[in-house]
Amino acid sequence: MTLSMFAAFWAVSLLFVITPGADWAYAISAGLHGRVVIPAVVGLLMGHLIATLVVAAGVGGIVASTPFALTVLTVAGAAYLLWLGFNMFAHPSIPQAGEDQHSDSAARWALKGLCVSGLNPKVFLLFLALLPQFTSPAASWPMPLQIIALGLVHTFSCGVVYLLVGYGSRAVLHTRPAAAQWVSRVSGVAMIIIALVLLIEQALS
Repeated sequence: MTLSMFAAFWAVSLLFVITPGADWAYAISAGLHGRVVIPAVVGLLMGHLIATLVVAAGVGGIVASTPFALTVLTVAGAAYLLWLGFNMFAHPSIPQAGEDQHSDSAARWALKGLCVSGLNPKVFLLFLALLPQFTSPAASWPMPLQIIALGLVHTFSCGVVYLLVGYGSRAVLHTRPAAAQWVSRVSGVAMIIIALVLLIEQALS
């Protein structure tokens, strides 16, 4: 695998990472809750790493070609996003200046982040379609190792962007309760829309 191939993949990967979606909405929510940005982002990254390992192990192709398995993954992911979205919309975060919210543990935020990205079939299908395109059968590295390396590049990009989004939302909105409440509700609506799109696409297919 050449350096130019790595660079090309990173450029394509970054375009997906900087596109707002469920991960962004969750990172913003974590930023509004105080000192839980890092565990929330770690959870999101664990979901991406799991998707990478599934594709590298060859399980990805089996799941993608099994309609029932893909349906279960889609419905489970959409249901979880709906639940999170409705909660964010109904109970928007309103940070107060000079204080942090400690209502939830870091472990819980990490687990929720893992579910947001790990149960998102879009992440899984993106990896399944994208990662193999930047591998080479003639390379000295085995194919699974190439896929893992590319997945780590993507995960690193996700980590940088999601931390910026989480801490950026915290810095900008921490002293603006009204704006923070509005952004939290918009993030909840975004999750609900993503979940509904997943369900509609699954129904149409």
